[in-house]
Amino acid sequence: MSKSIVALLAGILGLGLFLPGCTSIDKMEFTSFGDTAAGMQMPDTVDYYPDDQLLQVAKTQFSQGNYGHAARYFEKAVEVMPNDAEAWLGLAASYDRIRRFDLADRAYRQLAKLIGGRPEYFNNVGYSYLLRGDLLKARSNFLKAYELDPSNLTTANNLALLQNSAQRPQR
Repeated sequence: MSKSIVALLAGILGLGLFLPGCTSIDKMEFTSFGDTAAGMQMPDTVDYYPDDQLLQVAKTQFSQGNYGHAARYFEKAVEVMPNDAEAWLGLAASYDRIRRFDLADRAYRQLAKLIGGRPEYFNNVGYSYLLRGDLLKARSNFLKAYELDPSNLTTANNLALLQNSAQRPQR
């Protein structure tokens, strides 16, 4: 690899230029980029953690690309804290990452009861539909999020991502 390419990549990574796909309430990023085969496996069991640590462990697993493990810890977190929107948002995003959209839909239904009218909800649901290839439902949800918060950079990026997806030739 040439020095100029290495320098360019280092510059991009150093500036932190990336498009987050989904966001949570507290700016904890739950995106759907970088799936690996290992990260998409849901284990039968996970290590024990005290209830007050479950959400942090789940976020850590998610940020490390261990989406199956993250899903299991978020499942435990929503059992312990059934009204915690961040736990439900993380659970839905984890299910999206492992392409378990049936389970993601259930989590989004529960999340709708907690924060259904907020831009974070519509943005994440839209991103889930984008992952599934349902561009019309993705657009509808992104536009709802945009109407609620036109200054949200993540929603604007997702609308651009949607536009790029729609313009890309199908294989």
